[in-house]
Amino acid sequence: MVRKRAHRRAPLDLWLGLLTRAERAPPGPLGSIPCLAGVCGLVDRRDAEGAVSSFVHLHVHSEFSLLDGLARLPDLCRRAKELGMEALALTDHGSMYGAIKFHHAAQSAGIKPIFGCEVYQARRRLHQRDAKLDARSYHLVLLAADMTGYHNLLKLVTTAHMEGFYYRPRIDQELLAEHSEGLICLSGCISGQVASLVREGQLDQARRTIGWFKDLFGPDRYFIELQRHAGVPELDQINVQLVELAREAGLRCVATNDVHYTLRENAFAQELLLALQTNTTLADPNRMRMGSDDYYLMSPEEMRQVMADYPEAVENTLLVAEQCDVDLGF
Repeated sequence: MVRKRAHRRAPLDLWLGLLTRAERAPPGPLGSIPCLAGVCGLVDRRDAEGAVSSFVHLHVHSEFSLLDGLARLPDLCRRAKELGMEALALTDHGSMYGAIKFHHAAQSAGIKPIFGCEVYQARRRLHQRDAKLDARSYHLVLLAADMTGYHNLLKLVTTAHMEGFYYRPRIDQELLAEHSEGLICLSGCISGQVASLVREGQLDQARRTIGWFKDLFGPDRYFIELQRHAGVPELDQINVQLVELAREAGLRCVATNDVHYTLRENAFAQELLLALQTNTTLADPNRMRMGSDDYYLMSPEEMRQVMADYPEAVENTLLVAEQCDVDLGF
């Protein structure tokens, strides 16, 4: 996705009015997505229509990913239930502001909540702050498998805000190693460390990075994340290499969709939200944009189609979901 900042400021009341109306706007074309070649268990689940449900969303942003995620938590949970899913993860950017509301929304919808966070990982150490070296952070998805993991996730996010904040709330590998118990780790989107190294052609460094995470979490709690979005065609080649690296390391792959809104027709409203975040307008050719309208809560069948060459990566989401069991007790 293209993320460039502009400097012109749009009137707040104009944007709020547009956001209110935008969900009624017709969706744009998704575009064609080419196919790839196979990967990595099979668990039988049935959705509301009796079809096999073999997917749980593990990478989901809500309105608590401030000025980036559009989806409201009750809508996400109800939609997941409608699509026959038994669980849903919440992985907002660098925060867990929505955890309690998510807990209640999931309870009301009758699905299992999976508490997580897409954390920002410092490229060097937590306290290093050099604009040329540390302004950009990697992305990493952490999910709580149990209450110990939930408490560790709270500790990581709190420390990221209180001690590691530099452009974003950041953790580093040393802090993660201290608080990894009870957590499941996904390698992240195209902005994750592993995918970034693959993108840059640094395959040996990618192997070393995968080895570090595997040693920390073990092969059952560290997964190589695969995504496909029409607006990011380079993901196809990155996925091919990620699958090969996972095979070399004896790891499983897991398929995710980088969910930012509930329904496809919400894509235009989310574009407005990004323009509001970056103080620009939709007319700005250099504005931040997602690039396609496929960042919504897809059905299991849609995910099987999008990731048709990686069926095991889709099914492995169930293996992750079944490991996660956090009861907040209220």
